[in-house]
Amino acid sequence: MQIISEGSITSPKGFAAGSTASGIKKSGLDLCIVASDRPALAAGVFTTNKVKAAPVYLCREHLADGKSRAIVVNSGNANACTHERGMADAREMASLTAEKLGISAEEVLVASTGVIGVHMPMTAVRSGIAAIELAPDGGPVAARAIMTTDTRPKARAVSLEIAGQTVTIGGMVKGAGMIHPNMATLLCFVATDAAVSSAGYLRECLVSAVDDSFNMITIDGDTSTNDTLLLIANGAAGNEAIQPGTAEAAAFQEALSYVAAELAKAVPADGEGATKLVEVRVSGAADRDDARRAARAVAGSSLVKSAVYGADPNWGRVLCALGYSGAAVDQEKADIRIGEVTLMKDGDIQPFVKATASAQLAGPTVYIYCDLHLGDGQATAWGCDLTEAYVDINAKYTT
Repeated sequence: MQIISEGSITSPKGFAAGSTASGIKKSGLDLCIVASDRPALAAGVFTTNKVKAAPVYLCREHLADGKSRAIVVNSGNANACTHERGMADAREMASLTAEKLGISAEEVLVASTGVIGVHMPMTAVRSGIAAIELAPDGGPVAARAIMTTDTRPKARAVSLEIAGQTVTIGGMVKGAGMIHPNMATLLCFVATDAAVSSAGYLRECLVSAVDDSFNMITIDGDTSTNDTLLLIANGAAGNEAIQPGTAEAAAFQEALSYVAAELAKAVPADGEGATKLVEVRVSGAADRDDARRAARAVAGSSLVKSAVYGADPNWGRVLCALGYSGAAVDQEKADIRIGEVTLMKDGDIQPFVKATASAQLAGPTVYIYCDLHLGDGQATAWGCDLTEAYVDINAKYTT
C-alpha cells in the first residue's frame, strides 16, 4: 500500500468532481458533484439518530439496488426537519444532477450539511448545479466545498496492487462539531476504482472499515441528523473482481480501513475550537466491546477533554470515565498512563512530577493509555480537547 501525496476522492481512475459557490452559504464554495464515468456499485451507512435529514432517506432509497454513479453535496443547509418540501428538494437535487450527467436520478446520491430546520434555497441550488464543471483533478476543491465549521479540508488516498493491477482508494470528509457517531459519521465520501464482486460485499467492507474508525471518534457527544458515509466502486482499475475471503480481499480491506482511519482522525483533530487531538488506547479489557466502551468514554468525557486543554494531569477523571463507561473495571487492577508518565499502576497512585506529566499534555497529539488487566480486549478512540472557542462557535451558529 502506498500513500498518495495530496490524494483526493478523484485520485481513483474514472472519477471527476466539480464545485461552485452557489450562494447557499454567505460566502465560499458550498456545492459539489463527484461522479464516475461508468456504472458503479455503491454502499452507505447513515445516522442512527431517529431524526433524519431528507438526503439520508433519499440515499437509502437510491442505494436499494446497490448501484450509484454520482454524489451531489451541499454545505450551509442540512435540509433536515423540512418535511415533504425537504424530500422534494432532495429529489430535485438528484434529478438536476442526473440531467447534467446524462444518467438516471436513481444513480445519484444526495448529502447536505449545515443549519437544521431551514428550507433549501433551491434557486441557488439550481443555478449552482448548472454552473458546476467536473474535472479529474477536482477532488481537492470538492473537499473544501463540503466544509462548514471545518478549518481545513480533509482528504486521503492510497494505492495498492491487486492481482497485478494498481487499485486506488480516495476519500474526503467534513466535520468539526456535532460529532459522536454510532454508524458512520458526519459526511464522508470514498471512491475506489477497484472492481468488487457485489454491492453486498462492498457494504461489508465499508461497515468493517467504519467500525474501528468513524465509530471510535467523538468531539461533543452529539450524533447528527445528517451523518452519511458513501462508498462507490467503479472497477476502472481493470482488476478481476475482488472476492470475499481471498488474499486480495484482505489487502483491499486493509487499505480501505487505513483511509477510513486517517479520515476519521482528521475530524477531531479539527474539532470546533480544538487545539489537540486526543488518542485513547485501552488494553486488557474483558473483551473488545468493553475496550470500545471504555475508550469512547474517556475520549468523550468533558472533564477529561477540559483537563487536556489545560494540560492538567488529572488522572482521576480518566478513571472516573472508565468506571461509568459500562465496561468491566476493577480499580485495584487498572493502569493509567499519559504519554510516557505512569500515573496509576495496579490501582496504586504513582509518584510523578506534575510538570513532567503536564508536558505530556502540551503537544498537538495527546496519548492516554489504560490497561484494565481483565482480558485481551483492546480498542482505540479519538477525541479532542474542549476549549472556550467551542462554546463561542456553537453559541452563535445561526446568528
